[in-house]
Parts: sequence; C-alpha cells; structure tokens
Amino acid sequence: MQGILVQELTTGEDGMGAAVLVGNMSGKPLLLTLDITQILEQGSIDISIWGSSDTAEWRQLAVYPRKFYCGTYLLLVDLSRELHVRYLRAQWRLGRWGEQEQKPVTGFCIAAEELMCRTASAAA
Repeated sequence: MQGILVQELTTGEDGMGAAVLVGNMSGKPLLLTLDITQILEQGSIDISIWGSSDTAEWRQLAVYPRKFYCGTYLLLVDLSRELHVRYLRAQWRLGRWGEQEQKPVTGFCIAAEELMCRTASAAA
C-alpha cells in the first residue's frame, strides 16, 4: 500500500476519503504524510485516520493535531497493534472562526508508506 490515502484535493466541505486496501502493509507501522497546500486565514482542518476489517465497521486509529497552516506533517499509525485492519480511510472537518463570511477552503493530500525501522547494535 505504499501510495496515496487521499489524492490531492481542494474542498470547502467536511468529508472522508475512499477505503484503501492495506495489502502487504497489514500489521506494520505506517508513516502518513499530510501535505496542506492551501488553507484560508482563520481556517483549520482536523484529520482522523480510521481502520476496518471489512469496510462496514470503522474504528478511529489516529488523529493529526488540528492544523492551521500550510506545511508537511507526519503521523505514525502502528498497525502491528491493529492486526484486523485491512482498510484505511481519512476523515476531515474544516473550521473557520472570526467574522469571515467566506467558507473554509483547504487543499491537502495524504500519502502512506511503510515505516522502515533500523536498530543500532552495540560494538562487541
């Protein structure tokens, strides 16, 4: 499943991505990369990651802290603790505060890759 969890999109609505099959990444730690390419002043986005064994029942696995600025943000999702998970999807909520009449608009994408861990061994 090395690839895209959410294709790049620009949205003004809360929503959720499609269910993505985990495949051979099942039971492994994943590193998710959120790229926010556009966000209005006084706007925010909350993104959560959900897992399922069958796409019928979903359970929240991880949450990015609320974001207010463009940038690249990383999140570890350890599927070694979630062996039943075969599918992942992202859900998002947009927020806006202040006296702005403009709807919140945010552009972002989320990529996933297996986290490759290296261990250091002490010299003998």
